Amino acid sequence: MQTKKITRFATLLLAAAVSAGPMLAQSQVDKHVVSLGELSKDAARPSENRRANEAEIRQLFATVDGQKALKSANVDFAKIDRAVSSMSDEDVARISDRARELNRDFVGGNLSDHDLLVILIVVLIVVILIVVLR
Repeated sequence: MQTKKITRFATLLLAAAVSAGPMLAQSQVDKHVVSLGELSKDAARPSENRRANEAEIRQLFATVDGQKALKSANVDFAKIDRAVSSMSDEDVARISDRARELNRDFVGGNLSDHDLLVILIVVLIVVILIVVLR
């Protein structure tokens, strides 16, 4: 009689353990180290950076001094715009860093002939990249 009770109890424990296993496994699956939202943000970050860098370059050439530099180099803004879209991420990042510095100088009124020369050099780099990428 005692053996039947122990057997039933053991069977009941075994059934509980078997049915609890999938529930425990499911709760562990729901607990991710990195959330899906964080993964989505990380995946979108490079394209957001690229767009911001491109905008910085375009903004530089949209200024009055940038337009003067383009005119003196006989380069159309549309050509620069197309070139920026086709450049590598590294080139865009490098040129946008310099564009940020020049934009700060524009705002601060610290623009010199040297800075206009740098703008011309940036224009020439972009034009060279256009020719190479074709």
